[in-house]
Amino acid sequence: MTSPQAWFAVEITVAAEAAEAVEFCFNELDSLGTEIHEFRVKPGDDVTIIGYFSRPLSDADLVQQLDTALTVYGLDRSVVRSINNKSIENTDWLSEWKKHWRPTRVGRFLIAPQWENVAEKPGTIVIRIEPNMAFGTGTHETTKLCLKAIDERFEPGMSFLDVGTGTGILAIAAAKLDGKSYACDIDPDAVEIARQNAKENDAAGEIEYFEGSIDDKTPAFDFVCANLTIDVILPMLPLLLERANKFLVLSGILVEQEDQIVGELERLGISQFNIERDGEWIGVIVEC
Repeated sequence: MTSPQAWFAVEITVAAEAAEAVEFCFNELDSLGTEIHEFRVKPGDDVTIIGYFSRPLSDADLVQQLDTALTVYGLDRSVVRSINNKSIENTDWLSEWKKHWRPTRVGRFLIAPQWENVAEKPGTIVIRIEPNMAFGTGTHETTKLCLKAIDERFEPGMSFLDVGTGTGILAIAAAKLDGKSYACDIDPDAVEIARQNAKENDAAGEIEYFEGSIDDKTPAFDFVCANLTIDVILPMLPLLLERANKFLVLSGILVEQEDQIVGELERLGISQFNIERDGEWIGVIVEC
């Protein structure tokens, strides 16, 4: 994939309590990454959140998704102070990532950029991601919740399916634990990105990718991860449960949406599950 000559940034200044909602908005619009500028003199002052994109966003798409995010978080549009668009040079984008992205540890896993020197202590599993690739760096709370579940519950030899693979980090994590990984995504660019990341982590031969999603012909796997969003998870939840032999991990779900996922699991007769939280997000681990 050829890197564009320029990236596009959207800067949204909001009341401090709306920062997470704006990050959620950018994530839903497939941002390459976000950063927060906090020039607060006192608690409660406004903050500016910047989302980076490979293409300019239409005003209609941005406003619609922002309104949806604010509604999800129970906020009024009055929290938005300003919205600005700009383009930045490719080198500036990489420079920003290098300034703000640091290695992130989740259990045995250490997610690190390619340029960072990290001490690979015994027992540490390093997964390196190149930030000029799309679909983020994999250090979002939802990804960390999934990684935590893999670290604590995945056993060598298990089969693993990552539904909506994005960067491919979860499939790489399972492969590093001597599992046989499969990964899918409806976006062909995501599949290609995930393949590149697997190659960089010496895991290409341990992961099989396919474009698309699961259906009734998809085989069952010991461990299934679906780090998506609640509106995608709910309709496919029965199918996800059928495809998981031992564990199903669901994430991409906001704390405010916990009742929705719990209610649907109970309606389907599922009572053995745990819920873990990281910031505004939850992960649901179902024991099948």
